[in-house]
This record gives sequence, C-alpha cells and structure tokens, in this order.
Amino acid sequence: MSTEQKKLTEANLTVGYVAKRSGVKVSTLHFYETKYLIRSWRNSGNQRRYKPDVLRRVAVIKAAQTMGITLEEIKNTLATLPDNRTPTKQDWSALSKHWQAQLDDRIAYMQRLRDKVDGCIGCGCLSLKNCPIYNKDDHLGEQQSGAVLLDKVDNTNSPN
Repeated sequence: MSTEQKKLTEANLTVGYVAKRSGVKVSTLHFYETKYLIRSWRNSGNQRRYKPDVLRRVAVIKAAQTMGITLEEIKNTLATLPDNRTPTKQDWSALSKHWQAQLDDRIAYMQRLRDKVDGCIGCGCLSLKNCPIYNKDDHLGEQQSGAVLLDKVDNTNSPN
C-alpha cells in the first residue's frame, strides 16, 4: 500500500493534506467548518483531522458554488447525507438530482436573457417580455428605477 493510499484509509487527514488534495486554502477549510459544510475533530495534540470523505464534500461544494448555488443551499443539501457512514454513489446521485431542476431553470433563464440582451441593452430594462421603449409615458419608471419588468415578470425564474 502506498503512502498516499495509507493516508486515505487512516481516516485521519491533516488540514494541510486536505487543502493540498482538494485545491483550496487551509483558511477555506476553516471557513467551511464555520458554515457547517464540513467537519473535523481534534487529536490529542489539538490538531484538526478529517475523514477521507471530506475530499468529496469539498469537491461538491466547489462545483456547487461554481454553478451559483449559495453556501446555505449547499449546507442544507449536504445535511441530507448520512451521518453514520461514508456517503455512497447513490447518496451523491440523490444530492445532485436535488439541484438539477434548479439548475435547469437557471440555465433557461440565462439563455432567455442571452437571446434578448441585444435589444435590451439600449434601454437598460433587461425585460424579457416587455420593454419600456414600448411603455408609453413610462408608467413603470414612476414605480422604481432599474429592471422593473424583469424583476416582476421573471421573478419566479430568476437564478436566486
């Protein structure tokens, strides 16, 4: 058994090792702990230690953040994973399906925005259904400034 394999099977990974393997800074791991995204324990020398499955968790956190999923959403979804054992492939699959519909909506929203952005840049409304250029006397401008129609019409499809 190689030294690398031995470290992974000992379930006693150091914070430096996890940072190196996962490609994040030690401070990021500490931050993830404060947000309850990952867990560690302290050994007799008061040093942080991690189970090997933390590497997968960090990879999922990084991927989810790249997709625009908030840390709060990530935390809530990770909380559905089993606590008493290392998550299986099926566990991870269920987790990814949880985000799939949300990501599909976000992709559709961004595609609509991309397709309409040329016409909207001129007026600044970014509305996908109506444009204040066609809003005689600018009634929406009296309500508030900015993307009034986009906020109202596309609120259910917004990425947030």
